[in-house]
Amino acid sequence: MLLYIHVPFCRSKCGYCAFHSEVPRGDAVQVYLDALLREIALWGDRLGRVPVSTVFFGGGTPSMLPHRAVATVLDRIRKAFAVERAAEISLEANPESVGTMDTLSGLLEAGVNRLSMGFQSMDPATLKLLGRPHSARDAVRVFELARTLGFGNINLDFIWGLPNQRLKLWLEDLRAIVKLGPEHLSCYGLTVEEETPLERDVRAGRISLPDDGEQGKMFIYGAEYLESQGYLHYEISNFARMGFQCRHNTGYWEGAEYLGFGPAAVSTLMGRRWTNPCDLAAYAGAVRTGTVGHEAEVLSLHERVQELVMLRLRTTRGLRVKAYRELTGRDFIKDNKSLIHALHRNRLVRLRNGYLSLTRNGLLVSNAILERFFSEMETRLAGQASGAPAGQGTP
Repeated sequence: MLLYIHVPFCRSKCGYCAFHSEVPRGDAVQVYLDALLREIALWGDRLGRVPVSTVFFGGGTPSMLPHRAVATVLDRIRKAFAVERAAEISLEANPESVGTMDTLSGLLEAGVNRLSMGFQSMDPATLKLLGRPHSARDAVRVFELARTLGFGNINLDFIWGLPNQRLKLWLEDLRAIVKLGPEHLSCYGLTVEEETPLERDVRAGRISLPDDGEQGKMFIYGAEYLESQGYLHYEISNFARMGFQCRHNTGYWEGAEYLGFGPAAVSTLMGRRWTNPCDLAAYAGAVRTGTVGHEAEVLSLHERVQELVMLRLRTTRGLRVKAYRELTGRDFIKDNKSLIHALHRNRLVRLRNGYLSLTRNGLLVSNAILERFFSEMETRLAGQASGAPAGQGTP
């Protein structure tokens, strides 16, 4: 099983971010920690020390928690669950919040063995535009300190497609990153989320983004460069040295069961899914009364199939056709023969060794491709509803 710890706090809200987070006020952090520890114990009692292979602290900004609090949370997890000796324990951090020897050493001693730092860019003007409180020099210093202290598995987060960014600047970022030698890189295309300051600035014309053609070049040429430097492109946004793929996220993409702790955290267990209350007070109340997880929805076959297709096609390995048959009793290739033929003709998909995967050009337009596959599924469902013959387990 995978465990996810959502830490909902940030020092300030980034203008492009739509994730659930808040600036802590008063005793909010202590209220959160008390509820979190109780929730972990609650699920340990319910499930009976099930094996855990990964723990991931995400947010928000998990590094806002004192390292002693992280240690306390991990101690509670080890008491409640059978955490594997070689478990991957990741923590997301901003450079400015883990910039001391005491903090980084404390995280290592607590058991954190994978650090994921949000660099976002190496360009000073871009960092200022994003409202990031650290400089590129600060970020490099923290990376080097973490390395010196013993972190042997470090991921760096970057964003491409940023305002005023062009291919040349993006490739300069990548060259600077590769010189540092992180084991893992997450390179996300900027998404303009609704109701964010960035979305309002773009809509008002105050900020211009690279056009689709330029963004396509950033994705394609950036991935090619990283592969030439020894990084495996194993998921749309993720690159790793061999053996350093993120085990936690890979578990998500492969359909592993997971428990999410904290406000707004999502869990999927035994075919059921639930989301914790977003509001801290409501979350703490649900934990106190033992009602977390009580309002779970049972995932329908159709939902499970859509998720299988969506998550597996994010990876460069792709969808194992046999997995689709095992779930539905049907043949994915036959069900989508004409669409797959058209995508293959346009060099957007490939089929080999029993896996259907998207090419790099296909990954670039993956959302559009998934919409077409899902449209085919909806058409089959409509056919069943109208009385057309349906195969066993058709989603």
